[in-house]
Amino acid sequence: MSAIASTFRQERVRHVLGTRTLRVTAWRDLTPRMRRVTLAGPLEDLVSPGPGDHVKVFFPDPLTGVLNAPRVVDGQLVRPAGEVTARDYTPLLSDSGELELDFVLHGDDGPASRWAARVQHGEELVVAGPRGSLLPPQGPDWYVLAGDETALPAISRWLRLLPADADVTVLAEVQDAEDEAYLGGLAAGRAVTYLRRGDAAPGTTTLLAQAVQALPQRPGAGFWWLAGEAQSLVPARRYLRRELGLDPSAVDCSGYWRRGAADHDHHAPVDPGDQ
Repeated sequence: MSAIASTFRQERVRHVLGTRTLRVTAWRDLTPRMRRVTLAGPLEDLVSPGPGDHVKVFFPDPLTGVLNAPRVVDGQLVRPAGEVTARDYTPLLSDSGELELDFVLHGDDGPASRWAARVQHGEELVVAGPRGSLLPPQGPDWYVLAGDETALPAISRWLRLLPADADVTVLAEVQDAEDEAYLGGLAAGRAVTYLRRGDAAPGTTTLLAQAVQALPQRPGAGFWWLAGEAQSLVPARRYLRRELGLDPSAVDCSGYWRRGAADHDHHAPVDPGDQ
């Protein structure tokens, strides 16, 4: 890939913050480890034009079943007293105007996975946001989208939002071939490489970093979007920023989760020592 140190502009759009109580109307398994849950309710105010947008989802307490969620006062989230169980998710809007959330099923290790594995019709969740959107950059000749299973919903949004003739390379770390069904028809006509980690635990391999570094040099100015387990992304980000010397605006790298950390803040720097 080319090491042209181009600068790209991305427009940031702010939204009126809102919370909404939604109910489960359906769910289906996209792969053996990815479940899509469909939610209906007051969604008229949900605006989400950015490929990397996220909403904060509030779940019922796994022990009591009580849904403890905030409300919006003067544009700010006011959290209730007591424990709150919340995680960030990529919002997908269906053709019928419902909200779809995709969950990686990994047993009872986390409250969201536990909830999704036992989901029932009519159950309620509270969804807040998005607070804002970062629109696709203007000017890249090509794009590289790289991530693990947690990044697949956002990658699917990128593929939907970019022009059909955009030059896109996708690097997707998955467990095995069964996970490759997730992107479906969105992968048609795109350069998609699946990186199978097999029995290795998620977030423990260097597959993404190796794949990023192995991409060949090419002409033009590219934009790199990477997301997944925070620590595993550090070598890839350092390669792009230090070795290739790319401008910060050409590399968007987000730690969607971090091994050993509950409710990791994906806004936190992937590599705090190198900004």
